[in-house]
Amino acid sequence: MVTSPQKTIVISGYYGFKNSGDEAVLQSILTALEEQGKQAGVKINPVVLSIDPEWTSSTYGVQAVHRMKLGEVRNALKNSSGLISGGGSLLQDATGTKTIPYYLGVIKLAQWLNKPVFIYSQGVGPVNRKLFYPLIKGTFKKCEYISVRDDQSAELLQSMGLERGRIQVVPDPVMGLTPEAEGPGPVGSTEDPQLPVIGISVRYWDEQRRELRGIAEGLRMLCGKQPVHLRFLPFHFPGDEKASQEIIQQLGDIASGGSKISVCREAVHPRQMLAEVGRCDLVIGMRLHSLIYAANRLVPLIGISYDPKIDHFLKRLDISPIGTSRSLNPAKLASEMSRLLSDPQGWKDQAKPRVDGLKREAQEPARHIIDFLSSKG
Repeated sequence: MVTSPQKTIVISGYYGFKNSGDEAVLQSILTALEEQGKQAGVKINPVVLSIDPEWTSSTYGVQAVHRMKLGEVRNALKNSSGLISGGGSLLQDATGTKTIPYYLGVIKLAQWLNKPVFIYSQGVGPVNRKLFYPLIKGTFKKCEYISVRDDQSAELLQSMGLERGRIQVVPDPVMGLTPEAEGPGPVGSTEDPQLPVIGISVRYWDEQRRELRGIAEGLRMLCGKQPVHLRFLPFHFPGDEKASQEIIQQLGDIASGGSKISVCREAVHPRQMLAEVGRCDLVIGMRLHSLIYAANRLVPLIGISYDPKIDHFLKRLDISPIGTSRSLNPAKLASEMSRLLSDPQGWKDQAKPRVDGLKREAQEPARHIIDFLSSKG
């Protein structure tokens, strides 16, 4: 009996924090590695660096070690065939000064152990502190493979001194994610098949909450014209649910006009959330991965930009954000929602060729990694 060669690969990212977008990235990477491995006759044994190894192991059925325990990380890398760093926005200093040193440190540790490192569809930047430039350049120059999720990340790396030819631009890996088997409707919701479902993914960002007030007003204006089911989709608990509740409180009594409100709290696994998004007729998203999920499922979408990564993704679909976290016109939002609800097929026909292309390209990093590991015997 011929057995497939096994390759152990360590995966580093923002995992175990139960952020739906980052967990979706992990699931997408695991799925792509498995699919490409099967095609090449290679069995992949993933080991995930997680803040909650037990939860990650039980959720994905893979090995996991604590990302902050150096001894465990070192042993995992020592006994592996290489390291995947990504995806997501790992190399950025907008959320603090410790993020970049941590992820570069994991990469350097793998390199000191003479393990190949693969940068997997990362969103690089913003990097406001120029002192990080030479550190990123020096570490990336020794990586076996570099892929980023948008042209702006590639241009930033190039400005740091990396050769553009070494950087492959690919879609976010979540474009390749598939949902779990879908049921008849959202679990635990007050689903009415006659009402169009608007999925809403919001987060706290603007200190004055301007975008939340603008969204609430836009939704109220729409509900004044037609009854809808507002389905709030928190991607990160508890913050996103609190932001959703702020909007719900501002909506007032929309039930008198026939509209309904529900909050999705049941979609723990990324594939469950992807299925939830797929049941929507329209998605309004601040969270990047709410928009990626919508595109993945060919659901008409409206993006609200709080970070350049939103603009970069929408640009790949030839779409512009409806507004930003600081400036959002409620009337414009209401008008765009009405337009998309009245002609969803027109949006789908226009978006489908781009979405299909992004799904194909999302497999490229996994294909490259499997080819490399296969060549090493």
